[in-house]
Amino acid sequence: MKEWNENVPKVLIYDRFGQDIISPLLSVKELRDMGITLHLLLHSDRDPIPDVPAVYFVMPTEENIDRICQDLRNQLYEAYYLNFISAISRSKLEDIASAALAATAVTQVNKVYDQYLNFITLEDDMFILCHQNKELISYHAINRTDIQDTDMEAIMDTIVDSLFCFFVTLGAVPIIRCPRGNAAEVVAVKLDKKLRENLRDARNSLFTADNTAGQFSFQRPLFVLVDRNLDMATPLHHTWTYQALVHDVLDFHLNRVALEEGPGPDPSPSGARPKRKNRKTYDLTAADRFWQKHKGSPFPEVAEAVQEELDTYRAQEDEVKRLKCIMGLEGEDDGAISMLSDNTAKLTSAMSSLPELLEKKRLIDLHTNVATAVLDHIKSRKLDVYFEYEEKLMSKSTLDKSLLDIISDPDAGTPEDKMRLFLIFFITALQPPTESDLEQYSKALTDAGCDLSPLNYVKQWKAFTKMATPANYGNSGVKPLGLFSRVMNSGSQFVMEGVKNLVLKQHVSLILLSLFVIIPAVKPLLSVCSSIPRNKNPFQEAIVFVVGGGNYVEYQNLVDYSKSKQGKKVVYGCSELFNASQFIKQVPTLAKIYTMGKKFRKM
Repeated sequence: MKEWNENVPKVLIYDRFGQDIISPLLSVKELRDMGITLHLLLHSDRDPIPDVPAVYFVMPTEENIDRICQDLRNQLYEAYYLNFISAISRSKLEDIASAALAATAVTQVNKVYDQYLNFITLEDDMFILCHQNKELISYHAINRTDIQDTDMEAIMDTIVDSLFCFFVTLGAVPIIRCPRGNAAEVVAVKLDKKLRENLRDARNSLFTADNTAGQFSFQRPLFVLVDRNLDMATPLHHTWTYQALVHDVLDFHLNRVALEEGPGPDPSPSGARPKRKNRKTYDLTAADRFWQKHKGSPFPEVAEAVQEELDTYRAQEDEVKRLKCIMGLEGEDDGAISMLSDNTAKLTSAMSSLPELLEKKRLIDLHTNVATAVLDHIKSRKLDVYFEYEEKLMSKSTLDKSLLDIISDPDAGTPEDKMRLFLIFFITALQPPTESDLEQYSKALTDAGCDLSPLNYVKQWKAFTKMATPANYGNSGVKPLGLFSRVMNSGSQFVMEGVKNLVLKQHVSLILLSLFVIIPAVKPLLSVCSSIPRNKNPFQEAIVFVVGGGNYVEYQNLVDYSKSKQGKKVVYGCSELFNASQFIKQVPTLAKIYTMGKKFRKM
């Protein structure tokens, strides 16, 4: 059996699930630095490379196992390192062994690992469960009432298996807490049972000192499970921070944004087929320092920061050009020679920093394009107006303009924007609108081209939750500071006329409030292994997980909370990540939900 060698070129074979896990974490360059010279999908047509080892990173599905066995029979590679995203069953392992034996390739199968990586890490403090087949565990899938109990069990088991993988990778046994009577409780109970069973098997436990580190510390992580139905307003909310705006208005998934670029200024010849728009993708990852610094900033600050970065780059570029001009001085003039000598070191320094300068230029171009695309949506849809009004609704502030006026304004946003605004009004209203008012609103929404089915669902949801008083979203709100300062000058890349410079106050979502409501109100579900010290101190590390889907608004809310509380770290997770448009499209197809509580109480 050959030992692993980092310097030997290798082939990486993954399925769609493996691709989604790797994509936000590793770039092609980073893979090459690890010796991965070629990466291919498992079910693509692959030619034999008999003198190169292959690293597989796949789910242990029947289809994938069959293809791995086929690769063994075809002798595609020199050696096989099989890494399964979740635990492989004994029967499937025996299938691989039989295929290796029949192909006389037993010695070529060097390693087989259960990696327990069935989740996707998008940030250091954010994860989701899946991107492929996410509709199987979506909000719609969990809340439809025609679902069979066996199907619901399968959905809950899928979520639990991924969460179990998360805690195995984290190397920690959590303290689990959740509200009762919803999907979050079902997940909590099942996860509690799965963790107990693993801890009881001391020989094969994945949480022993040999397998993990730090799980017996006095600071076990707190795991708070909440149901999406706890807060229906935040997923619909128009936002004002950079990352959340990019996710809301652009095609952004797995840390990659795709932009439609125009065909160019030259028109197509008469009678010719019109030029197709170019589609360009950009990675927004931890390696992007501008993104890391400004992804949680209000959009006006981002626009100003892009302009400042551009001004700095142009100054550096002008300095290099000036030094090049000086270096080209001719003649015997002593002053010129002295100037030449003085600037040689400066030019050498400038040239050595050229790669960094080029990288800065690339990032400036990237964020100029992304921010311009976001700004186009803000201006065309008046998203600043929607954000300001929704913040006032959620903080119970007085509106400057009636809701009907905004809904009836043909220039204010899309029908979906109007429906989102009204749903937030309906959810957060201290008193529900009267029948006559509701009829008036419904007519205005219909005239604006809105589909009323989301409203019908939210009415049923609100009646089911029996909210005597609507939830308080805390001291959220905005403070208008007039128009922009720096970005309004004539040399700016961003023409911001008519867009309000709204500065965020601290927005408190119900998911954040759950940290303070659920934690003291509910006893911990998991209390196993007497050797693990019990901690009665306030939590230092917490994982908040939303069953039914989450969004970047809540994530940023928790990030801001962590920054304000020294020594506390909060990780945000959700079963799927959706923007408001994706969420609102799940709602119309849902039937009445009055039996939802009974369904979870039966399980």
